Amino acid sequence: MRFITMKTKLTCVAISDTHGMYNKLDLPDGDVLIHAGDITRHGKLSELVDFNDWLGEQPHQHKIIIAGNHDWCFERQKQDCLKILTNAVYLEDESTTIAGHTFYGSPWQPRFQNWAFNLSRGKALQEKWDMITDNTDVLITHGPAFGLLDTIHSGEHTGCENLLFKIEEIKPRVHIFGHIHEGYGRVKHQGIEFINASVTNERNKPVNPPIVFTVD
Repeated sequence: MRFITMKTKLTCVAISDTHGMYNKLDLPDGDVLIHAGDITRHGKLSELVDFNDWLGEQPHQHKIIIAGNHDWCFERQKQDCLKILTNAVYLEDESTTIAGHTFYGSPWQPRFQNWAFNLSRGKALQEKWDMITDNTDVLITHGPAFGLLDTIHSGEHTGCENLLFKIEEIKPRVHIFGHIHEGYGRVKHQGIEFINASVTNERNKPVNPPIVFTVD
């Protein structure tokens, strides 16, 4: 006998790149709160303690987070971070299922200077993207795919080409990311919604509102 998992509609609230300023946000209500990395400013465990307390005060039934390039504590002290993080699910190259919808999270991005979760373009990143499951409904990465809300002030595209190819292959419903503050917003490509949820602008001011989307 084949069992079919029924999916129910979820209202999701996406944020990214809060850099310690999450308490300045006016968060809409919803079923799932997603943070796509750069939670901290300095990557310290003490910052994560405060963030976890803040998460516990939010009304969303489910909370999902991934790390970003500023979140050194997750790369260097992952187990300590997981002990602190009692109010959210942390995803690092893994998935979780809510109401029949699969959320997959990964913190990696193309190498730039010497930040956390940096990998060289090409094979190293491709090995991470190959881990993304085909049944992913909502993909959460810290960095963008190439050419989609990934442009910096100079006009250069900074996203990952290999990530774009993987997304076009598996076709999740939504791709949530941040990292490139100038790229805040949402756009559709090949029927997939791409959301850059960076709440801080290029001057690190928390001026961009959280982005709400639904999956059903």
